[in-house]
Amino acid sequence: MNWGLILSNSVYTAISANAIAYMLVATGLNVHFGYTGLLNFGQAGFAAIGAYSLSIPISRFNWPWPCAVLLVIVSAVALALLLGFTTLRLRADYLAIVTIAVAEIIRLSLNSVRFTWLTGGNDGLQGFTSFMEKLNPFPQQGIWLWKQKIDGYRLWLLVSGWVLLMVVATLVYLLMRSPWGRVLRSIREDEDAARSLGKNVFAYKLQSLMIGGAIGAIGGVWLVLDKQSSQPGDFATTFTFFSYTIIILGGVARVKGPVIGTMIFLFVIQFVDISLQQATKTTPSDPTPLLPTWLIDQNNYAQLRFMVAGFALAALVVFRPQGIFGDKREQAFDVH
Repeated sequence: MNWGLILSNSVYTAISANAIAYMLVATGLNVHFGYTGLLNFGQAGFAAIGAYSLSIPISRFNWPWPCAVLLVIVSAVALALLLGFTTLRLRADYLAIVTIAVAEIIRLSLNSVRFTWLTGGNDGLQGFTSFMEKLNPFPQQGIWLWKQKIDGYRLWLLVSGWVLLMVVATLVYLLMRSPWGRVLRSIREDEDAARSLGKNVFAYKLQSLMIGGAIGAIGGVWLVLDKQSSQPGDFATTFTFFSYTIIILGGVARVKGPVIGTMIFLFVIQFVDISLQQATKTTPSDPTPLLPTWLIDQNNYAQLRFMVAGFALAALVVFRPQGIFGDKREQAFDVH
């Protein structure tokens, strides 16, 4: 077992540009669910809108990247307004159903043969990351993180992504400490009480949906910049469920919850995956793997790593339902 390779690869996965994308998407969802109590199961739809609002204008119509970035925010706000005016007066369970349906409609539309000329269909879109490559100040050979090589482009995404994440997290922190944020918390606890004090609950929910959706769209942008390809399959419903897992793990209604939750979630999954690969690897000098092939092989690595993550999350919900940094008095899941 090459423990140096396993640990360095797992650490990099936990802090990579892909991890930053999950942190941003989960931060937006935390604004919706953690602070406002909106049961949004369609955050993957906001991420998809952000990703394709960047990739389509640049790769298909040669837009300058600042205009495409502006379109990302405008598109996310427009989707939030569309969802908000039609769903925010519904009960929480109906809101969940509508948002997950809209996210699937977006994904299936992006994957549709009819729109392949625009979205690239199942093959996705490429050729929209040249502006990030030109802005890259690091040499292409990059650096080594212990035994993990990070090329110049990924290093640039990692550094700029962490700066962006810190800016977003700080803004969320300041917003939630403001009177506006305290109203959101009151709506989460008891919206009838907030309404009785003269607060426009619908307007506050709509604002929360727009802000969280815009953050989620930026997360989608960072995801496709890292992959250098926009593909509809990256925005399936599991993306939203992973985001819920992350904020529950880190602590609901905590700014650092999505950050720490993502790092732990991705580290565990990658650690299990690489460890299983190493444990089942054979060489001419050592033809016997550490784990028997009847138990585990390369065909079920993915299933087992998510089983391990699932068991860990279930144990957390049972023994610490408020998450790692959450406050049990403020937010907890009833597991009894």
